[in-house]
Amino acid sequence: MKKISPARLSQLLFLLLFLVLFVQTEYRGSDQLAAAVNSFFRADPLVAVTVLLAEKTMVWLVLPGLLLLGLSLVLGRFFCGWVCPLGTILDLVTPRIRKRGALPLLKGNLKYWLLLPLLGAALFDVNLAGLLDPLALLVRGLTFFFYPLFGDSARQVWVGLYRLLGDNRDYLAPGYALLRDHLLPFRETFYPLALLSTLLLVLIIVLERYESRNWCRNLCPLGTLLGIAARFSPLVRRPAGLCADCGACRQLCPTTFDQELLQREECILCLECQRRCPAQRVTFGFGRRPAGEPVFLQRRVLLGGLVSGFFLARVFRFRSPAAQARLLRPPGVTDEQRFLQSCVRCGECMKVCLKSALYPAIFESGAEGLYTPHLIPRLGYCEYNCTLCGQVCPTGAIPALPVEEKRRQVIGKAVFDKNQCLPFAKKTNCIVCEEHCPIPQKAIRSRTVAETTDDGRSVRLQVPYVVTELCNGCGICENVCPLEGKAGIEVFAVNDRSPLPAGGEPPPGGGEEGDPYGGAG
Repeated sequence: MKKISPARLSQLLFLLLFLVLFVQTEYRGSDQLAAAVNSFFRADPLVAVTVLLAEKTMVWLVLPGLLLLGLSLVLGRFFCGWVCPLGTILDLVTPRIRKRGALPLLKGNLKYWLLLPLLGAALFDVNLAGLLDPLALLVRGLTFFFYPLFGDSARQVWVGLYRLLGDNRDYLAPGYALLRDHLLPFRETFYPLALLSTLLLVLIIVLERYESRNWCRNLCPLGTLLGIAARFSPLVRRPAGLCADCGACRQLCPTTFDQELLQREECILCLECQRRCPAQRVTFGFGRRPAGEPVFLQRRVLLGGLVSGFFLARVFRFRSPAAQARLLRPPGVTDEQRFLQSCVRCGECMKVCLKSALYPAIFESGAEGLYTPHLIPRLGYCEYNCTLCGQVCPTGAIPALPVEEKRRQVIGKAVFDKNQCLPFAKKTNCIVCEEHCPIPQKAIRSRTVAETTDDGRSVRLQVPYVVTELCNGCGICENVCPLEGKAGIEVFAVNDRSPLPAGGEPPPGGGEEGDPYGGAG
C-alpha cells in the first residue's frame, strides 16, 4: 500500500474540514449555527489584506489572515500545499488528466497583473478580491450549483424509490431522513450566476490539462500574494536547483521545477522532492537564501499593476440609478460603500437565508457589486427572527446582531403601487400584506372608507397604508401579495437605514407613506 505523505494527509483533513463546515453552514432547525465555513475566509490573507486596504482601519475578524501571511513570511507558501481545499481538489484530479504542455500565455507576469490591480483597487476603496479569491470561487461554485444539484438529485431519487417500492419504502425512510437532516441542503435554490460560477471552477480544472497546479502557479492571486511572502522566507531547499546527474525533482514537483532553479514563490512545500529523492540529497531547513535568485517583480509591473487598480476602481464604480432604487441589502447594512469594501462575495449569506430572499447581484450595484448579496422580496423575504446571514459573514460586512436588534434594522421601506394594489386599483378588499406584516405594532394598517365602484355600487373598503416609521423593509408584504407578476406593494431602498426605535408607536402625526407612483387613491 502506498504510504501517504504528511502534506497529503494534511490536505485531505483540511478538505474534509472544509466540506463538513460547508454542509453545517445551513439551516438545520436551529437559529444558531454551531459552525460556519467562514473560518477559512477569516484565515485568508488575500481577504485580510484587501479588506484592510479598502477600509483603512483594523478589522479584527480578519486577524487570522494576517497571522497566516506572517507565518508565510517564515515558512513560505505552505498554505497552498497543506491547507487550500481548491489546491487539494486539483491535486486529486490532476493525475487523471493527460498533460499537453504549458500555455505560454499564462507565463511571465500575468499572475502579478491579476494580483496588483486587486490590491490597487482596494487601496482606492474598491474591494474586488472576492471575484478571484480561490476560496470564494470554490464556495460560490458549490453554493450556487453543485450543492443544490446534489440536493435536488437526492430528492428525485428518493421520490423515484418511493413510487417504485410502495410500502417497502418504509425500510429506507430512516436512512433518507438521516441524509435529509444532516447532509442535504435545506432547500434547493439555483441562483443567478450559477452557470458562470460553475464554468470558472470547471475552467480551473481544465487548465490542469496543460500543467499541474496551473491555476495555483500562474493565476491565483492568493497564491501569488503568498508567493511574494515566500520570497522572504528563511526556509530554503538544498540543493536549490536540479542535480546534474538526476533531475527527478522535475517530475516530482507539482509547481516549481519547470526551470532549473527552484522558484521559491511557486514552491508549495509539499516536500515530495525530499521524500522521494533517489539519492536522499534534498533537505529543507532555515538558512541564507541562495545567491543569484532572479528578480521576481519588476518595478514597471508593480507600478503598472497599482495604477491599473486605480482605473479599475473608477470603472467598476459606475452604477445605474434605477437599479439602485431596488437594491436592498441584508439587515444591518447601513453603509453601502463600507459593505462593498468588506464583502467577500462568498455566497454564504445566500446559502443560509431562511426564506430564499438573498441572491447575487449581477449589475444592480455596478460591476463593483458583482456577486454581492441583495434581497429580492418577490422571491423571498427576510424572516423577522432570523440572524443567520450575520452569523456566517466572515468579515462583518453583514453585522452579527442579536435577534432584538436585528428586528429593528431597516432594509428599505414598503410603498403601495396604487395602480396595482387591489383596494386602490380595483376597489376590492385585500389586506393580505397587513395580515402578514411581522412588526408587532403593524407597519401596514388599513382604514375603512366608503367608495363607489366603477359600476356605481357603494362599498365599504379597507384601504391599506404603510406606517413608514415602523416599516423595516423585510419584504414579506411584497412577497405575499396575491397579484401575479408585479406586486401591489414594493420595497424600495432608502438612504437613511437607521434602526427603528425600540418598541412603541410612530410619532404623533407621522406615519403614512407618500405616493411615489402618483396614482389615484
